[in-house]
Amino acid sequence: MWEEGRRLVLSRQALGFGLVVFSMIRTRSHSRTWLAAFREHVLGIPEVIDFYRIGGDYDYMLKIVTRDIGAFDLIYQRLIDGFEIDTVTSYFAMEALAESRPLPV
Repeated sequence: MWEEGRRLVLSRQALGFGLVVFSMIRTRSHSRTWLAAFREHVLGIPEVIDFYRIGGDYDYMLKIVTRDIGAFDLIYQRLIDGFEIDTVTSYFAMEALAESRPLPV
């Protein structure tokens, strides 16, 4: 069994991150060059804590934590700045029923 390290789990609410947003992104560009630039751009936004390339109706899914809807709007504006994105659909979590669960080993 490999150990990757230890992890400290902090309360996002206690740190002022009361809003969780799942943003689904669809793009018309699927080149490796575009993805590399988009990946670097998204990873430069610290509020994006999870970032996936997915199959289905959308191409990417982001989990974003922030203070409130006004703060999210600033993140959204930063996210779309300079990139040709076809669609961004965001879902706002009302309650975390289970979060940061351990792997089922």
